[in-house]
Amino acid sequence: MKFSFLIVMLLTYGFGQAQDTEINASKKAKINTMISLFKQKNFDAISTIINYPLKRENPIPDIKTPKEFKQRSHEVFDQALLDLIAGSKTEQWTEVGWRGIMLDNGTIWIDSDMGKITAINYQSPFEKKLKQTLIQQQKNKVHSSLKQFKNPVYRIRTEKYLIRVDELANGKYRYASWKIGNKENARPDIVLNNGKLDFAGSGGNHVITFTNGDYTYKIYRNIIAEKNASDITLNVEKDNRKILSQPGTLIAD
Repeated sequence: MKFSFLIVMLLTYGFGQAQDTEINASKKAKINTMISLFKQKNFDAISTIINYPLKRENPIPDIKTPKEFKQRSHEVFDQALLDLIAGSKTEQWTEVGWRGIMLDNGTIWIDSDMGKITAINYQSPFEKKLKQTLIQQQKNKVHSSLKQFKNPVYRIRTEKYLIRVDELANGKYRYASWKIGNKENARPDIVLNNGKLDFAGSGGNHVITFTNGDYTYKIYRNIIAEKNASDITLNVEKDNRKILSQPGTLIAD
């Protein structure tokens, strides 16, 4: 499973199994209303039942507003997905505890209270092509030593560093960093190719850890955190003693 869609799915329903609960009449009514909107292809109305931002697989930008959704709905909803939703029966929708209500095995998720779409774990042929185009654009912009990767994961700015994290073909993660003021087409100051991803809890928070002799670099992704917490935290340790900690901001193209 692709890295970013894994994050989307974990954000939606977490780890492990949850007991399915019977969907009550009110929730069935919301599902049937949504099904009807998809039968009509009423994207104006559908745009009002999305929980924004609607996450898409990195490096495809998330859909942030109803206006943007109406402009990009064709990217997400090809005929196969439209037919799946429009032709679904309430029996195909399952409530999974606090995680919400899913269609089939999680192709679409909606929240239990408002019936708003929270995740679409499906990629149309348009998005698959778009993803590869955007990845190639990134490869064209980075230093020659960094052009080989499978998926981009994060581009981060801290107070002192520009950091790029990519997933490699072997399933490991690569860390590259520059001093602030340099660009990604410059030779990076540090490149580490041995990153390992670990999740913390059921909310999707995770850390990617890289080792460099006595030094350990940790990129913490703070998805569920206190208000005003940073997107990312960079910690550097030497001999298990923290010597640097900087909050980071995710960079979007």
